Amino acid sequence: MAKRIVFLGPGFFGFTSVGAVSYFEDVEHVLRRALLRRGLRARIVRCTTQPTASIPRRAGELRRQVIRRGGLAAEELHFVGHSTGGLDVRVLLTPGVRISEGDSGERIARRTKTAISVATPHHGTPLANHFVTVQGQTLLLVLSALATSGQGRGTILAAAKAIAMTARLDDWISDEEGPLDRLAAGLLRRIRFDRRDPVWNYLGEIERDQGAVLQLTPEGIDLFDAAVADRDGVDYGCVVAAVPKPRVELTAKSLLRPDTIALRALFRLLHGLAARPHPRYPYPMPAASTQRLLDRALRFRVTPNVNDGIVPTLSQLHGRVLHVARADHLDVVGHYTLAGGRTADWLPSGAGFTPEAFEATWEAVAAAIAGAH
Repeated sequence: MAKRIVFLGPGFFGFTSVGAVSYFEDVEHVLRRALLRRGLRARIVRCTTQPTASIPRRAGELRRQVIRRGGLAAEELHFVGHSTGGLDVRVLLTPGVRISEGDSGERIARRTKTAISVATPHHGTPLANHFVTVQGQTLLLVLSALATSGQGRGTILAAAKAIAMTARLDDWISDEEGPLDRLAAGLLRRIRFDRRDPVWNYLGEIERDQGAVLQLTPEGIDLFDAAVADRDGVDYGCVVAAVPKPRVELTAKSLLRPDTIALRALFRLLHGLAARPHPRYPYPMPAASTQRLLDRALRFRVTPNVNDGIVPTLSQLHGRVLHVARADHLDVVGHYTLAGGRTADWLPSGAGFTPEAFEATWEAVAAAIAGAH
């Protein structure tokens, strides 16, 4: 059995991999190398989750995976949760929490050295409020129908083939690989009508449980914070992310990539929604030293309006600040413009995130894990 195990927990709408698309793109390799440079060997486990289920249910699934992957036989455990995954970890480690029968949760907690959150909405996100509106609920219902009916699967399959063909035709306009090309290569050309295909399983999970929608609102997290407590002996740290307010930039080159233009428009919308703090549930203001750290690292002033396109930056603070990344919500898990490979920049924020910045982010995580000894 492994002496040391690091569990990676995905966020809301999260998965381990669908087709060739991985949630934590290249994180395992970068983190493993960073740990080895510090003399630490660890088994790194990418966890599955219930994409939109309630946080206690997601935490229960995390507990089961820790047990299945030998966590109770390891000498030490470390958890790294991205987005909602960081909340799952906090619930799992809360003293006295009842998410299962027996004492497995306590046994896991006693072995845990670090709990690291990455771009986690510890104080909620205004975006969650959108999913409780009529429009947001309609979107989830559409996903449900597509997942659970043969006609719906046929519709997605036909659309996938059309998009994949569009990606090929798009290469006549520009030889630069964009999000549409990578989506087609990594996922769309692999989808099968068979209901056992991972895509349908994933959409089916969304259809079955959407409990986290309410819990991630600022109002829901207010109750969460009143019930969830940090555990003594566990080192809690956070990686926070933010981007400047996006600007509309149309160049001759960008006009050749209509998929990128559409994604940039979507990002501006998401960023604008996340920039609206709740008037009655404000984020806790950071200490003066933390404020200086954030401002210096990001090169702009952090206010309640600043966010990474999904989660307000001040909502991401919990425990020690391990690293501050000028990045959007998905940059930090490997989905950024310059990443290359099978990934794509699903949130083209213009943050300018680089491979060096990605390495620095996960070096900071490795340093926190190594420092727990």
